[in-house]
Amino acid sequence: MEVLSLRILFLLCCIFAMSECRGACAEVDSDTEAVAGKGFKLGCISCKRRSEVEATATVEWYFRPKGEADFVHIYTYNEEGPLIEHDDFMDRLDWNGTKRSQDIQDGSIYLHNVTFNDTGTYRCFFNRILFYANHENSTVISKVVQLSVVAKATRGTASIVSEVMMYVSIIGLQVWLLIEMIYCYRKISAAGEEALREAANAEYLAIASESKENCAGVQVGE
Repeated sequence: MEVLSLRILFLLCCIFAMSECRGACAEVDSDTEAVAGKGFKLGCISCKRRSEVEATATVEWYFRPKGEADFVHIYTYNEEGPLIEHDDFMDRLDWNGTKRSQDIQDGSIYLHNVTFNDTGTYRCFFNRILFYANHENSTVISKVVQLSVVAKATRGTASIVSEVMMYVSIIGLQVWLLIEMIYCYRKISAAGEEALREAANAEYLAIASESKENCAGVQVGE
């Protein structure tokens, strides 16, 4: 019975570790080179530092064309859904971030039919509210994407670095999960050995006590 309980505890520990791993977030930089006439994902990820804290977030995107001084508001995503804010991007932007949750950590958008006029600086803002037991905390986090548009795709350094970082993050999460499972196993094994020792000691004391009683009975009979 005790061994079964330990196995169940180990299983629950592993499930908890895997669920934490699946919920992990990695901030990978966006690609910065788009091909004219094709689609392009403008990446923007802001990981919540404390996963156990409930939160809501809205995302806003701004664009400054190359050679211009000012940013223009082009996109908003909040609890009411997406809204394209600028005529130049009408019917060309789709939400490509966190879905079915107001706790947004991926605020990426997808730009269709890229043109050379889309070259410039894009900036996304996370307006996040963290809900603690006794108060709320508002934060604003911004990310910048310097986009260049080319006629033919090339393998840029930023793209290579982003891909490498993605694989490093995945490997790191898997190593962390393995360490968690080994820790759980060792902890439960130690608890099992302690339980067996206690059971053996209890059995030994019971046998010794019974033997002593039997000896006492024999002496009385004599």
